[in-house]
Amino acid sequence: MKLEILIGSFSVHRFCSEERIPAHVLNSSFYSITKTDEELSIVCPSSIHVSADHSEADWSCIKIVGPLDFSLTGIIAKISTLLAQVEISIFTISTYDTDYILVKTDRLGIATKVLTQSGYTFI
Repeated sequence: MKLEILIGSFSVHRFCSEERIPAHVLNSSFYSITKTDEELSIVCPSSIHVSADHSEADWSCIKIVGPLDFSLTGIIAKISTLLAQVEISIFTISTYDTDYILVKTDRLGIATKVLTQSGYTFI
């Protein structure tokens, strides 16, 4: 399976569920927005400044090159298991076509090494 590291640093932001989505986030080439009854979460490049209740910066993003068929199983499970074995926590984003794995930037080198050794190819 092929993987790609997206350029740049990313941040994960948490807002209360009633908060409005900051309009300038929508101008980014990459962002993910999830809203539930309990919260609004936004992932976007760290260069985009937002005033969130809580923010976690310094994430790197690994894209699973797709598109992936919905019948495929265990993709995230296998990657998360490999990374958990070397104590790397992840934040995942899924889209219709593919999945993204965010790891803390200071752990990206170890993550790429472990995944490469396990047969993944970085492009």
